[in-house]
Amino acid sequence: MSANKIRWGIISTAKIGMKQVIPAMQQSKYCDIQAIASRTQESADAAATSLGIPKAYASYEALLADPEIDAIYNPLPNHLHVPISIAALEHGKHVLCEKPIALTSAEGQLLVDAAQAHPELKVMEAFMYRHHPQWQKARDLVRDGSIGTLKTINSLFSYHNMDANNIRNRADLGGGGLMDIGCYPISLSRFIFGGEPLRVAGIAEFDPNFKTDILSSAIMDFGNGTSTFTCSTQMAPYQRVQIFGDRGRVEIEIPFNAPPAKPCRLWFQNQDAVIEEIEFDICDQYTIQGDLFSRAILDDTAVPTPIEDAVGNMQTIEAIFRAAESNQWEPLINSAAGE
Repeated sequence: MSANKIRWGIISTAKIGMKQVIPAMQQSKYCDIQAIASRTQESADAAATSLGIPKAYASYEALLADPEIDAIYNPLPNHLHVPISIAALEHGKHVLCEKPIALTSAEGQLLVDAAQAHPELKVMEAFMYRHHPQWQKARDLVRDGSIGTLKTINSLFSYHNMDANNIRNRADLGGGGLMDIGCYPISLSRFIFGGEPLRVAGIAEFDPNFKTDILSSAIMDFGNGTSTFTCSTQMAPYQRVQIFGDRGRVEIEIPFNAPPAKPCRLWFQNQDAVIEEIEFDICDQYTIQGDLFSRAILDDTAVPTPIEDAVGNMQTIEAIFRAAESNQWEPLINSAAGE
């Protein structure tokens, strides 16, 4: 680790890393992408060459063993998030791991336990949207009372994908709509309400061939307000979030896949029903995420989102699946406490 940059290693040549995260981190102030690993030397070399990364490894283990790597970014398939992240911690590496953190909340708790056993290392789930200025502004508008008392949140996130070989359509690898994109409305609701839902209700439709959930809708009861959402992997592509108070509202145009090459905007309706359009300067939320995590390492401060938050998100996903099966409200279950 240098005085002002963290040396990063990328675990796998996953599309999200190659196309979005790595190029963004290469533009950051505190990230130095030094290595990438794949399952073969050929694919690792090709990825390293295309992105100008100095080192290429033919296995994840080889990268983890490199003493010159400070932190790893893990965009592997969902079933490999926890085991590879724990292995990274055991090799003395800080870990930024893609969402969802695990296949279950109990598995996610294993990573929390491993992180607690290595308090000198930073671990965080890569919910990049939270770091974008539009979400920081939205939360500020709620917290300072600009929309009055927070009442409810409504979210929609969808795309259309019928590729049987796509990992998002592989039930055995943790695919499905709730795990892939439903996790975002859950995360943002917990982020804006600043707490956990008390109970949830939900329905889910499953693909007869893929066996993954392809259309899910849910209600989360936070005690002092609600949040509803629909997510789908076989619907027209769309995303939007509405946050309602008793005196105003916030609408976020592109809440999750904020474009890195053009400004983002939200609409704020104040207590006099006047709508203000707020535009944000061009930025890349992956760059911001990489810098914030790297700064936490350099300064030895807390990461923006503690790893325990990832388990909370998984617990809500599980509760929604239970509600879809039981056709009734389901309480949240704390996997760590066994309650």
